[in-house]
Amino acid sequence: MGQAPRKTGKLEKLIELNDELENYFNNTIIPQLFVDADMILRKFTPAAMKHFKLTADDVGRHINEVSNNIRFPTIIKNITEVIESSRDLEKEIQTTDKVWYQMNILPYIIKKENRTNGVIITFIDINDRIQVLKGYEKLHRNYENIIHSISHDIKGPLSNMEGLIRILEEAPNSEEDYSQIIKMLRESVDNLRNTVEDLADINNDTDFAKEAERVSFGNVIEDAMLALRDKIAETDAKIRTKIGEAEVSFSRKNVRSIIYNLLSNAIKYQKPGIAPEITITTQKCGKYILLKVSDNGLGIAENEKQSIFNRYTRLHDTVEGTGIGLFIVKGMVENMGGKIEVESKVGEGATFMVYFR
Repeated sequence: MGQAPRKTGKLEKLIELNDELENYFNNTIIPQLFVDADMILRKFTPAAMKHFKLTADDVGRHINEVSNNIRFPTIIKNITEVIESSRDLEKEIQTTDKVWYQMNILPYIIKKENRTNGVIITFIDINDRIQVLKGYEKLHRNYENIIHSISHDIKGPLSNMEGLIRILEEAPNSEEDYSQIIKMLRESVDNLRNTVEDLADINNDTDFAKEAERVSFGNVIEDAMLALRDKIAETDAKIRTKIGEAEVSFSRKNVRSIIYNLLSNAIKYQKPGIAPEITITTQKCGKYILLKVSDNGLGIAENEKQSIFNRYTRLHDTVEGTGIGLFIVKGMVENMGGKIEVESKVGEGATFMVYFR
């Protein structure tokens, strides 16, 4: 028998390159797909097999038949764009299972013929990076809320202090009155300090996985009433509480600011000549904890119920304020996955409902 013909150097080189490609596909830890110009899935890495639940039977099938495994609805459109343009495509995608990837689609070009004969698709898991970015976006919004809150929420304690100083300047009637005013002034100073410390406490805000703290509604309502003591006394406001749910897992400084703002508005928007009557209730409501603040004030027109949550919106020029209180509240609640709603009729008061998630 004659000797078998020796493999040519060119054939050996092709076999070597094919072996290298096979070795690469078999050992890479990155999910990758090779799809030809006819949209046929020709090859995929073990990582892609595991992640997208592909099998050996999927090789040779149209990509449309396995696109449900990949869980990205526009992948066929994107492959077509790359084949037609011979240009790379890179985009951040979120699959239907809520995982984020950086998807790169690279044209597979046959150089001799100068045409694209398919694509190689790479999926890089960037879910952690996206979550960190979202955390920083949330942190940025929190800082904005802090800046607005500091300028907004300290007005109550400052007003208390100014009123007490005026009384001192007018000379109290007795030593007992003087001691009482000093005590109230000290309480106002402490309240102002606690407010500023709460709002400016950002040391742990970059820890996005940090569990929310347990916050007592009763304690926070008491703090807010102390900060608004002058306004409560001036308007003869009557405030009732019905605490059905004692605590909520949330940022304490945000709960304090939310209650302060809603209580302050309920007092400010009183009907002329009628003392404010305000009821604060908390209760379990499905997956939420519901905080309701109801009043007997001026009320809100139907066409203004949404605009009141916009920045710098003021419905009554006769009422002092900057128009950012409800904007702050809405931002704080929604940043933590909750929501805020309002029920109201003009002249019949308003009820604000904050749903803590």
